Amino acid sequence: MSNRILGISSYYHDSAACLLIDGQIVAAAQEERFTREKHDASFPINAVRYCLAEAGITDGKLDAVALYDKPILKFHRILETHLCTAPGGLRPFMKAIPGWLREKLWLPPQIYSSLEDCGITDIGDIYFPEHHESHAASAFFPSPFEDAAVLTIDGVGEWACATIGVGEGSSLKLIEEMDFPHSLGLLYSAFTYFTGFKVNSGEYKLMGLAPYGSPLYTDLILDKLMDLKEDGSFRLNMDYFGFLDDLVMVNEKFSALFNGPARQPESPITRRELDIARSIQAVTEEIVVRMARHARKITGKSNLCMAGGVALNCVANGRLLREKIFDGLWVQPAATDAGGAVGAALAVYHGEFDAPRNKRSGQHGDDMEGSLLGPVFSDRQIQEYLDAQGIAYTRLEDEAWAETLAGLVADQKVIGLFQGRMEFGPRALGNRSIIADPRSTENQSVLNQKIKFRESFRPFAASVLEERMPEYFDIEGDSPYMLIVANVRDELCNPPAPGEDAVDIYERVNQVRSTLPAITHVDYSTRLQSVSRETNPRYYDLIKAFDTKTGCGMVINTSFNVRGEPIVCTPTDAYACFMRTNIDYLAMGSFLLDKKEQSKWTDSENWQEAFSLD
Repeated sequence: MSNRILGISSYYHDSAACLLIDGQIVAAAQEERFTREKHDASFPINAVRYCLAEAGITDGKLDAVALYDKPILKFHRILETHLCTAPGGLRPFMKAIPGWLREKLWLPPQIYSSLEDCGITDIGDIYFPEHHESHAASAFFPSPFEDAAVLTIDGVGEWACATIGVGEGSSLKLIEEMDFPHSLGLLYSAFTYFTGFKVNSGEYKLMGLAPYGSPLYTDLILDKLMDLKEDGSFRLNMDYFGFLDDLVMVNEKFSALFNGPARQPESPITRRELDIARSIQAVTEEIVVRMARHARKITGKSNLCMAGGVALNCVANGRLLREKIFDGLWVQPAATDAGGAVGAALAVYHGEFDAPRNKRSGQHGDDMEGSLLGPVFSDRQIQEYLDAQGIAYTRLEDEAWAETLAGLVADQKVIGLFQGRMEFGPRALGNRSIIADPRSTENQSVLNQKIKFRESFRPFAASVLEERMPEYFDIEGDSPYMLIVANVRDELCNPPAPGEDAVDIYERVNQVRSTLPAITHVDYSTRLQSVSRETNPRYYDLIKAFDTKTGCGMVINTSFNVRGEPIVCTPTDAYACFMRTNIDYLAMGSFLLDKKEQSKWTDSENWQEAFSLD
């Protein structure tokens, strides 16, 4: 019988499951996509059931289960932290302890019970790789490299907040680490909170806000908040932070340092927040670059793999590429705790079972299958849903699908795209996406305000034909997982408007900066997804048809959801999002739905209150 290992991440945020069969990733999904609760932290029972069904496992057997961290070590860190900060840490201690005593210290029985509910009665052994071991394994083992340095950076695992490792063949070893509370992830989250965004959810907003500001506070951060070393290690000055001994990220001393209290969520964004965002982004990039240089020095490796939440900072990733510290860079597309499910399973497969790495299978040499690892719905299933609900549609033949959708995008229509396997990780990559014309001067604001119902300053990514990417952007290599930011080429850009820095942020958003205004951010950058026919042929053909019609080899790509909602998973999710927004058309499998032909939509609840704002 083939070797079957189930990887699980759960109980903190971004719960997920992944199934390996003989070392190959067969399926992976986040629990939030099924429960419709963003960043769902509960045991991923629905994701597990999906993975087992996708693999056709009916005999109730697994060879092993791997959880992505060691709960007992994490509990030790919490106890020691509260003892060291007593009596100040009493409130967070009293809040944390009930959950630990109730469930987190008793995970094996819960895992056995939950898997029995899924029909699994023989699960072999349960393994608990350390948190950053799981991150590192998720970064190295699926990567295209036979050997590489590995850098993981996040908030905190058990104790580690950042590690450097070495991967060689089927071997992976962590050789250095930075421990709690000195965490780049927590530092960035502290500023996320202070600028009025939600921790563990709004960090990407802080990154998107940064280009509107100036790095006026960079020296203040480096002088007062931390002691940064040449190798990228640092110690935080905990006098300014509250997450060690209280239930807040920062304290009054931090607020005084930045001239007033934290911005209230949903309140107007001032110049102070713009400059703070730019400053912490600059500091973050400097730390990541220093860590990478140090990793190159102590490992001697020419390639770098990355994971952990900070690895989703695609602006920092773009700078790493430009610095040319390494010859190759590969970032795990599900870099947060969700990807820990993949890493835990791979760590056990190669470590405990001593199995060799398999030959790289994908076009880009990696084993993530384009990160298209979630549920797929056949045309038959989709049609059964549409007919049962009495929904109006037109069926497109395969040869007309790409041409028809490309024509609609060229005609300035916004399309919800639901096709193929759902993406694993935070990025929609063409299968659960909303697409539009990047040449439009209006689509940036239309998509933000009338479809996504989110802040108008937020930038949009571009899905670009892989072979045409160098024509539009200053980048070497590819970016299949939308984890790199690069600048639009100078010849496509307009000069900055006179006095632009003095203009209110909400007015600056709509200034036309290039011939691709809808995807050109205020600093002339774009988050990129390179699209190849081998990885996603249907999506590639759509963009290719749009290129043939317009001469533009890209489309806007944003995730198919509204603010606070997980990316859509099922036809029901997709249709609801389509009808609740100003999306013009929904392409669901081979079926095309025109908004004008749909019956009036009525919700049984106020859906904008159903999803907590992120």
